Amino acid sequence: MRPTKSSTTSWLAALALAALVAISGGLVAAQSTPDSDNGRYSMTPIPEGVLRLDTRTGTMSTCTKNGTDWACYAVPDERAAFDAEIGRLQAEVDKLKGQLATGPTVSGKVDEALPKSDPLKKAEPKVADGDRKIEIPLPSDQDIDRVMSFLEKAWRRLIDMASRVQKDVSGKI
Repeated sequence: MRPTKSSTTSWLAALALAALVAISGGLVAAQSTPDSDNGRYSMTPIPEGVLRLDTRTGTMSTCTKNGTDWACYAVPDERAAFDAEIGRLQAEVDKLKGQLATGPTVSGKVDEALPKSDPLKKAEPKVADGDRKIEIPLPSDQDIDRVMSFLEKAWRRLIDMASRVQKDVSGKI
């Protein structure tokens, strides 16, 4: 019977040891550990310093060394700005839908359409009744004077340019 008592004692000792390990492991796990030890922050080196990602909230910060101290500044979150703009636009759409549902509020509405006219549209050529020929309007004296003035200036510039080239060539030879 003695061997039985010895195996029971060793069994109880092993059980006590396992309980002690479980309790001590629980105590170690219950201790507060620094945030960097449990992986809350992820650090990535960048040329200006360090980029810090908070894995719990998703916020990012740039940390730089100013003299002897480190300073971290939050990186602007474009997603938050987009979400805010989407929310604002959705509220505006809801407001406009509500206004449309209450009825028309436009004042000064006219039932008949306004006549459409194009001030840049040229008059169509007229057709003579008997001959069925197309009449093309001739340019006015003012239009002809403008064209002639343009051609005179262009001709004078061409002559001036030719004389300058001739002087340059004769001076170099």
